[in-house]
Amino acid sequence: MPQTFRAVGYLPSGAANTPFDLAILLHDERRVRRRMLTLVHGDTVLVDFPEPITLADRSLLELEDGRLVEIIAGEEPLYEVRGRDLIHLMRLCWHLGNRHLKTQIEDDRVLILRDHVIRDMLRGLGATVTDISEPFHPEEGAYSHSHGEPAHALLNR
Repeated sequence: MPQTFRAVGYLPSGAANTPFDLAILLHDERRVRRRMLTLVHGDTVLVDFPEPITLADRSLLELEDGRLVEIIAGEEPLYEVRGRDLIHLMRLCWHLGNRHLKTQIEDDRVLILRDHVIRDMLRGLGATVTDISEPFHPEEGAYSHSHGEPAHALLNR
């Protein structure tokens, strides 16, 4: 029978501990303050943080009983956007930002959620746009951070 646990701590990616279960979450599901998360094997975890945080891929939630749950960024249907060169890619990013679109910015490409209207606009601007499926890690907005504190600091006050 599925059980409900309460998260009491958060460990950033790279913590060397073994989880007992996983939560596979899309990008918007990883932004939490108070939410019930369903684990792969059917149990649930209540997350009730003092402030909203974004759970990082491969981070861990510590439960009341000391066990750990690993957070996995789930695959999402995305567009991979590439420009002719770096300047062109920067211009494409400007157009995406001007439309307030969630965007993952990398050295030689950007990733966005699929939207055929935006795809057509980007192609019209000379971009190469390809359908892909992978975890999505968009840039956080300027006002979505917790005053520079890491998420684990918020929980351990």
